[in-house]
Order: sequence, then C-alpha cells, then structure tokens
Amino acid sequence: MRRALPLLRRRWHVLALVRQADPHLAALGVTQIEGDLDSRASLTRLAGIADAVIHSAPPPADGSDDPRTRNLIAALQRGKSLPRRIVYISTSGVYGDCGGARVGETQAAAARSARAVRRVAAEQRLRHFGRGSLRPCRVSILRAPGIYAADRLPLERLRQGLPLLRAAEDSHTNHIHADDLGRACMEALARGGANRIYNISDDSALAMGDWFDLLADAHSLPRAPRVSREEAQRAVSPLQWSFMSESRRLDNTRMKRELRLRLRYPTVRGGIGTSVEDAACSG
Repeated sequence: MRRALPLLRRRWHVLALVRQADPHLAALGVTQIEGDLDSRASLTRLAGIADAVIHSAPPPADGSDDPRTRNLIAALQRGKSLPRRIVYISTSGVYGDCGGARVGETQAAAARSARAVRRVAAEQRLRHFGRGSLRPCRVSILRAPGIYAADRLPLERLRQGLPLLRAAEDSHTNHIHADDLGRACMEALARGGANRIYNISDDSALAMGDWFDLLADAHSLPRAPRVSREEAQRAVSPLQWSFMSESRRLDNTRMKRELRLRLRYPTVRGGIGTSVEDAACSG
C-alpha cells in the first residue's frame, strides 16, 4: 500500500503497523507502530487509535482460516472507539473457476485454492465485524486480480521459459495496476458501501498467454512456449497451475459507478508501457 501513501497523507494522519521501523516510511511522515499480526499480544497499541483502517496483509501460507485478520479485529475491538470504516484488499480468486464467464460481485464465492479459502474466511470475519459493531463500521471489500507495476512483473517466469496454455485452451485473466489499486482504496474510504464488495480490475480482456506475450515483447524476452493443459500441469508448480486453471472476466461496473474510480491505466498495454519507462529510468 506504499503507492497510496502520498494520497493518504493529503487527507489523513497515517499510522502504519510494521514488524520493524522503516526509514522510508518515516521520511514520508508516517507514524509507525511496531507489531505483528501473527502475535495478538503485540497489537495492543492498535485499540482505539484509528478512524479508518486499510487492511492489506495476506493470510498465512497454510490453514483454512486467517488468524491475522482475527487478531486485527480483536485488537480493534479493545478500544473505547472503533474505526468508522475498514477497507480490505481481498482477491478475485475467491470466485474460483468460472469457465471464462463474466463475474459480478453478486456471484457466490466458490474458492478452490487454499489461499482463496483463507481470503473468504477473512472477508467473512470482517463483514461480521461490520454488522455486529455497536458503533457502525463500514466495511468495504476490494477483490483485486493480478496486481502489476514496474517492480512486480512476472518476468522471471518468461526467463525460465515455463510454458503457457495454447490459445484454444487458455484461461481469461484480469489485472489492475498497483497505482489504480491504491487510488481504489482512497475512493473506498470515501464512498465504499457498508459490507459492500467491489471488483477492482481494469478494462483489459485478455487470455493469460496474451498477457505474457505483451510482457515478453515489451521487455525483449522470448515468448513462452504454448502447450496443452495436460503438459502444462506437469511442467509448472501447483501454485502456478492454480492460477492457470481458473478462468473468469471481472465486471468492474460497480467500481466505476459507486467508487467513481477513473482508471489511470484502463488497459495493461498502457500500464506495461509506463512500467518499461520506469524501469529504464531507474536503470
């Protein structure tokens, strides 16, 4: 959420929960609170200190629940005053495989992967907290797909030459630039509905292979080989296969109408172009 900090600092006194103090955050004027979401005892200072919370921490790597979200809620509940709003960054993986269908927020969660099951658990805990608080707390859930930026592109996968699915068997994929996700958090703080879910996705309509071809061409890397589903499943890790085997197209209408988010990068082509320029400047 570092990309949202400049925007947040214009309107809020920003506090950040960190495991260790970060000089970069201090330079940005962020007040740091040392604690660990895996240790409930370390979170006592969170009670009653915030009017709004952006929760972006992922669940642990195993299990079917999210104890980090459970510990955060427990810490917030200790305060005499509760936050008035919470924005949680979840994942579109909670929808599971939709066979390439267009998916809106009313689609029931059907998580297949363990990581998505943990996200569903986190969402349910937060929504229960929002409904059950004595003082109303407006919880908004942002379901984000593949987040990308200059410093978070899957270029190593291309360098390794790992295969992708051939066009006839490929899956639909969705993306959001990290800058637009940060801006979505800001809009959700201002306009997000209570216990409301939002798909935070750009307007691209791409198969996964097309996404990687764009990356390869933009960064002068070889395009990945294309193979059948059976061959791909044998060649890639279970985690990579879980992404490749799920296909859906996110409907972002609610994001535009209710959050009024105007995407800075409506398609990945523009976002990739900016990422290449950023990488060239930093090099």
